[in-house]
Amino acid sequence: MSRIGFLFNHDQTHQVAHSLPIALEIARSGAAEVSLLVTNAMMKAAVEAMAGELLAKMTLIDLAPKSFVSRAAAGLLDRFIPAGKLSIYRDHLDLFRTFDALVVSEKSSLLLKTRYGLNDLKFVHTRHGAGDRAIGFNPESARFDLILVAGPKIRDRLIAEAEVPPERIAVTGYCKFDQFLNEPAARKLFPNDRPVVLYNPHPSPKLSSWYQWGDYILDYFARQSRYNLIFAPHVMLFERNWTVTIDPPAIARVHKPGAHYSNLSHMLVDLGSDASVDMTYTNAADIYLGDVSSQVYEFLVKPRPCLFLNAHKVDWRNDASYTHWQAGPVVESVEALDVALSSAFEIFKKYRSRQEAMLEETFSVSETPAAQRGAQAILAMLKQSGKGQPQ
Repeated sequence: MSRIGFLFNHDQTHQVAHSLPIALEIARSGAAEVSLLVTNAMMKAAVEAMAGELLAKMTLIDLAPKSFVSRAAAGLLDRFIPAGKLSIYRDHLDLFRTFDALVVSEKSSLLLKTRYGLNDLKFVHTRHGAGDRAIGFNPESARFDLILVAGPKIRDRLIAEAEVPPERIAVTGYCKFDQFLNEPAARKLFPNDRPVVLYNPHPSPKLSSWYQWGDYILDYFARQSRYNLIFAPHVMLFERNWTVTIDPPAIARVHKPGAHYSNLSHMLVDLGSDASVDMTYTNAADIYLGDVSSQVYEFLVKPRPCLFLNAHKVDWRNDASYTHWQAGPVVESVEALDVALSSAFEIFKKYRSRQEAMLEETFSVSETPAAQRGAQAILAMLKQSGKGQPQ
């Protein structure tokens, strides 16, 4: 029987729902031995909670930096760069060699192939999110043996831009929707019935609206009385004191919002709880306000007004990395925010059909759940390659 490892190696839990539902499907079927590899206590708790009773059908393995050098590097550098995350690969090579396939939602694990020579291990990429940023379609994608994608838009860009052979791509839908799309609201978020705006900035300094406009936006919502605001940025925005990105290259010190915003009844500030990643806020909001986060597509699954913040004066109209900005008006100056919000529901009528077309391009929908389609694609790849004996 095939041995499949699902690796959860990140500082936050936002990637878990993009691959764990597939592990649960394989475990439920009994078609392969499934191991869940977690690298910190937060990740372990998230995996255990989502797996529930099915955890008994899988093996849960705690990974941590083992060598003194790895632990020292993690202690010194993790405030700035993910040193501990990267050391996991070198420190656990013997374990990784025992698997027929390794399923991941990010790309740093490719070090096992490019640096440490694990060429017999099949790498499966589930991706995380259905966004448009160019980094999701860089040449590294072509190193995976199988990529599971949410819909035809992503498949076509991977073929055209990353030169991924079509036979290595399976369109399987969005397994996070299996887990969270139809979850009932856990609680009423505000004590009134005002429209709810979700402000969801990205962490990248050269892409995010937070660094230039964030304080103005929070002050604006604090002063007004027409809207409720959920401030739920990408969970990595405030994870470190400094944000360092490779694509695009940037470094910036991160300033957190003032504590006084949390004391206002019409403002909810969440810098990284489970509700930031389990679609609580994208399901609850009436208007999306953001820049380049892929969460906009999770919001658009139920078409509603969107506003996008062009804090960097990007020439976005013919740029595929900004396709999602076709879902609503683009605010070119922060002073224009008030007028844009006031007209958001009326102008939405012009964007609804485009949003519906974007959904069709982005998410493949089938009677078969996405997680089950993903599981079938992984098992078929292993059977075709002769890795183990999938049943």
